[in-house]
Amino acid sequence: MSSPFQGLKVIDLSQIYNGPYATYLMALGGAEVIKIEPPGGEPLRKRGVVGGAALPFAMLNGGKASVVLDLKTEDGKAALIDLIRTADVIVENFAPGVMDRLGVGWELLHAVNPKLIYASSSGYGRDGPYAAFPAMDLTIQAMGGVMHTTGFADRPPVKAGPAMADFFAGIHLYGAIATALYHREHTGVARRVEVSMQDAVYASLSSSLGMYWSTKGESPARTGNRHGGLAESPYNVYPTSDGFIAIICVGEAHWRSLCGLMDQTALADDPRFSSLKARVDHMDEIDETVSAWTIRHSKAELFERMMAAKVPCAPVRTLDEVMHDPNMHARGSLVWQEHPDLGRIVVQQTPFRFEGVEPVGITPSRPLGSDTQAVLAKHGHV
Repeated sequence: MSSPFQGLKVIDLSQIYNGPYATYLMALGGAEVIKIEPPGGEPLRKRGVVGGAALPFAMLNGGKASVVLDLKTEDGKAALIDLIRTADVIVENFAPGVMDRLGVGWELLHAVNPKLIYASSSGYGRDGPYAAFPAMDLTIQAMGGVMHTTGFADRPPVKAGPAMADFFAGIHLYGAIATALYHREHTGVARRVEVSMQDAVYASLSSSLGMYWSTKGESPARTGNRHGGLAESPYNVYPTSDGFIAIICVGEAHWRSLCGLMDQTALADDPRFSSLKARVDHMDEIDETVSAWTIRHSKAELFERMMAAKVPCAPVRTLDEVMHDPNMHARGSLVWQEHPDLGRIVVQQTPFRFEGVEPVGITPSRPLGSDTQAVLAKHGHV
């Protein structure tokens, strides 16, 4: 069977994480993705001079052709328009208004190719009072409530470790493009689609928002590693003899199994812990009891015993352990790649699986502009 996006042509003007992740998923879905960068390259490529910052570019831009165009020149704009004539999708995540100021905005490109889906992502959207605000992952985490809900009650707010606002937006952008393609297939109408980073993170606040509404508008304190809505217990990260382990008991069966593992079966019927509400009301005692047990054992021993008892848990793992995860490598979710500049690296395959469709092979990210002449000649621009 052919790949889902085979035959689809995508013009990728996006940069950093947000848009490039959406177009990377499209490339791994079989689309021809032509990445267009300004002279000197996009900002993420330039970060390669600092530490290990070259790896993210390689992770998000494999499977794409590399073309350099200066859209501030007439020839650069003409070359882009030639590419657009036969394209299905264009993706950009510039600040609102940049493409119009360059003279290659939605109206012009849609007139050149009425079948073109124009997809954009920005921090706050292009039509609200925040449209002109500059935005990055850090500022969206702050503005969007993520930072307020992350950390411990007695300490300042902290950002989430991963670039979640960027990647949430990238996933939503991919979904918006796929939806627009479906709509075009059934109606013949190609639309402009947009994803704001602020919009993309809101749903992730659901546990904290539940607490906010249940207390009639009282802003909940940060809960550290406890449940964001303080609605589950045990639910925390507990110390072990060699690190930490995350444990959550959803329902009575999990709690009773954990009590058995701790050799404290009587706790299951103790009035302080015999229901979810009671456990939540006494979560400090729960956490002290569980911690006193976990600290006496290693992560591996606890994980093995709790998996056998079907108690949800996981050791807190390092980046090295995650990068070498046996499950992800066995499933082909992570693959080793020989990169011409970086050597042997690990890159991620698409999380999407289609029955009967083999994953697309991931070619390494290309040197800046290495495909410019070949791509432009193919599309009639000399």
